[in-house]
Amino acid sequence: MAKGDSQFSLIRLTENVRDIMRNPEKVLNSLIRHSGNTDYKFERLYKVLFNEEMYFIAYQKIYSKVGNMTAGVDGKTIDGMSISRIERLIASLRNETYQPNPSKRTYIPKKNGKKRPLGIPSFDDKLVQEVIRMILEAIYEGSFEHTSHGFRPNRSCHTALLSVQQSFTAVRWFIEGDIKGFFDNINHEILIGILKERIADDRFIRLIRKFLNAGYIEDWVYHKTYSGTPQGGIVSPILANIYLDKLDKYVKDYIKDFDKGKRTTATRQYRLHEQRRYRLAKKLKCETDETVREQMIKDIKELRQERNKYPAYDKMDGSFRKLKYVRYADDFLIGVIGSKEDCKKIKEDIKVYLDEKLKLELSDEKTLVTNAKKPAKFLGFDVSVRNSDESKRDKHGRTVRCFGDKIVLRVTVDVMKKKLLSYNAMKLVNKKGTEVWKPRSRYYMKDLDDLEIISQYNAEIRGFYNYYSIANNSSFVQSFSYILEYSMYKTYALKYQTSISQEKTKRCINGVFSIPYKNRKGDIMYRRFYKEGFKRQKAARGAYVDSLPVTVTITGGRNSLITRSQNQKCELCGANEKLEMHHIRKLKDLKGKQGWEKRMSARRRKTLAVCSKCHDKIHAGKLD
Repeated sequence: MAKGDSQFSLIRLTENVRDIMRNPEKVLNSLIRHSGNTDYKFERLYKVLFNEEMYFIAYQKIYSKVGNMTAGVDGKTIDGMSISRIERLIASLRNETYQPNPSKRTYIPKKNGKKRPLGIPSFDDKLVQEVIRMILEAIYEGSFEHTSHGFRPNRSCHTALLSVQQSFTAVRWFIEGDIKGFFDNINHEILIGILKERIADDRFIRLIRKFLNAGYIEDWVYHKTYSGTPQGGIVSPILANIYLDKLDKYVKDYIKDFDKGKRTTATRQYRLHEQRRYRLAKKLKCETDETVREQMIKDIKELRQERNKYPAYDKMDGSFRKLKYVRYADDFLIGVIGSKEDCKKIKEDIKVYLDEKLKLELSDEKTLVTNAKKPAKFLGFDVSVRNSDESKRDKHGRTVRCFGDKIVLRVTVDVMKKKLLSYNAMKLVNKKGTEVWKPRSRYYMKDLDDLEIISQYNAEIRGFYNYYSIANNSSFVQSFSYILEYSMYKTYALKYQTSISQEKTKRCINGVFSIPYKNRKGDIMYRRFYKEGFKRQKAARGAYVDSLPVTVTITGGRNSLITRSQNQKCELCGANEKLEMHHIRKLKDLKGKQGWEKRMSARRRKTLAVCSKCHDKIHAGKLD
């Protein structure tokens, strides 16, 4: 090979390596390849933070969240985001001068009347955290246990509940697990120690520690954080899962020692009738006399019916026991085939493990041992085992019991009541010692336009139904919908100083309450009140099963936000200079009077790539 060709090949190779190092998909996939190997040590992670392409993807993932327009302690929001801003972040990370801002603490009301603290990080910190989150997810997702469902890709509350429904069959006891103040009590040193088991990069670890120790500001006073994950931080959920993965693996090993036997022993009565049926069915195959065959078939049916009167297996069989486990965030549910004493020991062992190894406290008042025939609470559902001898015919026409010992998920009256009271859409009236639900108007909604009112009610009904659609008694949501429907009528009646009957008569079209509005083309459309029913939704079999990442695919390639920023041409004045992204909270906030507002409305975009001069004029109200 000639010297010139050799140099050219070396240059091409260098360019290919550089391209691989800059491509976020290739970077993350290189980490994922070792994710399932818990003995592998990840090095040089901190250098990934110098890759501006990672920040472009991070920006793409989080830019649309409304909270990004709320300023942190530095006074900055996502508004004004630019490539130069990202470059300054990377520069501070390179020389390790980057210091996360403390989060700004505020309080939001809870349903019980108390207030919950909420941390508001600075947007630049959110961006860095999202890059860290992507790196940590690539490292750990492949090694997380299948029993963990909170804050994971392709996982949700529903996958946790469906896992319970499909794997907890025939359990005799539930252990409802709740870790007291989990997110606020994560021990920093233990968390760092867990991270160091797989990450051999001191700079990357130091950066995470900076976020853990960033603290918060409340009433202009700085407070240092000695435990817990960053409040409101994007990286907090993945750090929590890394922490509690230790519990998941402990329970996994515990199950190996606890489980005993392949199946329970059949009861004497059931076994005797089944043996007689089996022998008779075997003789039937060789019998040729039709009269005898008819009698034998009749006897087999009678034996099957008599057999099904008795339980198939001895539930008190001490030679068989099983433990099932599912976790969502800091809530977990354990199902036990065994004795109550077994459950007490399991609870105590987990309590000791959490205390000694993770410095966490199991809540005694919320961690309950419940007989499976009675409902246990998990993720807003009542979970119980169906006690039924009902039978049906299988595909072969045989009578089989198919409902007994199956898990049942139910939405409760209390859940609906709390939700309706939190909406202020209902009041409770006592009539002759009986609590009666009465719809009420929502005074705070009377100033909204007609379309906003009906849209809000529809969203509340759909949201509640979507969550509880997997419940065995999902039809109960009809009661929830009824209260909201008449609350809506009363709200319209309050707004227009009329009656419910007048509003229904005026606005019903073909029996459905409807609100007219004009679309973008000027056509008259109608927003109709929800009337789609509350049929139970069954997930496809296996839909809840893990799909552990083998590769990462970033759909759509580079985001148009970044492409527009790199064009270096202002979308308003056409000036050729570095651009900033002008962000708005919601499209409906646009009044549509200014030229730049009309442009954003026409494109249905919440962003506008503009030069610094145009951006300043927008905020000063001086741009036409």
